[in-house]
Amino acid sequence: MTDTPTPSPLIELKNLSFGYGSRLILDGVTLTIPRGKVTALMGASGGGKTTVLRLIGGQHRAQKGELLLHGAVDPLTGQPALTQNVGQLNAKDLYAARRRMGMLFQFGALFTDLSVFDNVAFPLREHSDLSEALVRDIVLMKLNAVGLRGARDLMPSEISGGMARRVALARSIALDPELVMYDEPFAGLDPISLGTAARLIRQLNDAMGLTSIIVSHDLEETFRIADKVIVLANGKIAAQGTPESVRNSTDPLVHQFVNALPEGPVRFHYPGSTVAQDFGFDKAAS
Repeated sequence: MTDTPTPSPLIELKNLSFGYGSRLILDGVTLTIPRGKVTALMGASGGGKTTVLRLIGGQHRAQKGELLLHGAVDPLTGQPALTQNVGQLNAKDLYAARRRMGMLFQFGALFTDLSVFDNVAFPLREHSDLSEALVRDIVLMKLNAVGLRGARDLMPSEISGGMARRVALARSIALDPELVMYDEPFAGLDPISLGTAARLIRQLNDAMGLTSIIVSHDLEETFRIADKVIVLANGKIAAQGTPESVRNSTDPLVHQFVNALPEGPVRFHYPGSTVAQDFGFDKAAS
């Protein structure tokens, strides 16, 4: 009896490094994003979480290593029929790759002069030749999936922050992407809206067969819906695995992060010259 082939991930980072100028953000990072699962990227601010999303979307290109986007999987071998290195794609192929992705930006980023309906319809009108009748049906289905079909004629200024985030979620899935990336989807939400958003992310991922990546600082809700958690710190992976295994990590930095401790490897003060040097006390003493 032969073993069932292990399915390939949708995204792979292989020994990837990236920085802004002389400041290295990711230093030889290797990780995988499994298909059909919810993966959370977590860690202290400035750890490179949003940078990973930008690299996947091709906004940035790695200075070293590879970022691989895999295509459909052969059912016999469990391996992808096509693999693309996002950092080496030309403009035409990059735009095609991006059509496989949806993005929910922090705070929604809705077009303020477009109605709820037109915000969700925007990617369909820009990237397809569908008739207006079909666009209407798709938009109403996506809005219904997030519970806002009745709000289709409202403007962004007429809806709450939690509703705006759900409209943005409907827009991100308008083109039926394989991958949806969420940049701080819970920021600024009240507990009810936060719980609703988290439940929607999980339900849509499972119902639509999506692969989801969440950048978030909200431990409890993120751990509740994630299948895999990756903690980035100091340009490296500090921990990865199931939410439970990460929560129980003995790594000092991960322990500080998941327990919200003020003291630990992550310092309050940004590295720099001493107070004495800045205020000239050392010179006065000499």
